[in-house]
Amino acid sequence: MTLFPPSACPRIVVKIGSALLIAADGGVRRDWLAEIVTDIAERTRAGQQVAIVSSGAIALGARRLGLVKGGRASLEDAQAAAAVGQIALSQIWAETLAAEGLIAAQMLVTLGDLEDRRRYLNAAATLDRLLGLGAVPVLNENDSVATEEIRFGDNDRLAARVAQAAGAKGVILLSDIDGLYDRNPALAGAVHIPLVERIDARIEAMADSGSASGMGSGGMISKIAAARIANAAGAQLAIANGRADRPLSADARHTIFLAEKGASARKAWLAGGLTARGTIHIDAGAVRALAGGASLLAAGALRVEGEFARGDLVVLAGPGGAPVARGLSEYDHADAARIVGQRRDALAGILGHSPRAALVHRSHMALL
Repeated sequence: MTLFPPSACPRIVVKIGSALLIAADGGVRRDWLAEIVTDIAERTRAGQQVAIVSSGAIALGARRLGLVKGGRASLEDAQAAAAVGQIALSQIWAETLAAEGLIAAQMLVTLGDLEDRRRYLNAAATLDRLLGLGAVPVLNENDSVATEEIRFGDNDRLAARVAQAAGAKGVILLSDIDGLYDRNPALAGAVHIPLVERIDARIEAMADSGSASGMGSGGMISKIAAARIANAAGAQLAIANGRADRPLSADARHTIFLAEKGASARKAWLAGGLTARGTIHIDAGAVRALAGGASLLAAGALRVEGEFARGDLVVLAGPGGAPVARGLSEYDHADAARIVGQRRDALAGILGHSPRAALVHRSHMALL
């Protein structure tokens, strides 16, 4: 069965890991790349719009610069390798796509481009226009300027955020593994999980953080995080083995994470946010109220962590510390800390001005 065929999925995002694109010696696996571009061309001719999130820039640049550890010995090495490798990577994609009559478009993005609402909408508009014109956007994180504090860190989550921005209904993470197992697949008795209807603590416990190749930056933990983002945006996500011949058309084993239904675009963006500025801890009663569609009131809050301003993204954590929602705070951290646990009729006296209706309003909140 072909994953997310054109007849069922008008727009998809395909993420390609470094271990698939780059050989052990640092060169490009051109025969494999030509095969997957043949798959992409067949899908586009059938009416499907395809965006690619491609790793490989750091590995390519490291080879050209003679850097040790694949260019990942330090942040400075990774940034330099990315600057050199991104030119080579974009040229290779442009040439290979052109051989199939396709036009490549390059987009380098940072975490802020998809976390800031205005920049996110600009990126979404660009993606939509490129795909509508028949181009194949090739995206990567702009590693030459990203730092440890402000970066996606792996292209799995980037692919999910790109799918959200592009309005894609399918995400395929091509990797060196054929899906999720109930334990590390290197262990005896590991069982493959073909379908995940809901990501819960049991599913998360199956994740292994290692990357089998040692070349990429994303393991199963990052893939499950990506599935959460994609599913919240109404997109299904598949983890598939890219080492198969013609991996986008092969009938090979994989894991599909089913999409959620009903989330608005804005709430999906909130749920997929990675850079919350703080945490508001809430009591069990507030957790139940949020599940019923209520806003977070000060009376249901227990304490505040972090430094955030009004309008910043914050996490709402339940009594056990687990995140239950994300939303935009109606107060800065100082005022929020002053009013936690207080009833509405006491807020004006504490703050010295008329209080806002909620700490986090339901219109600016997404449950997790």
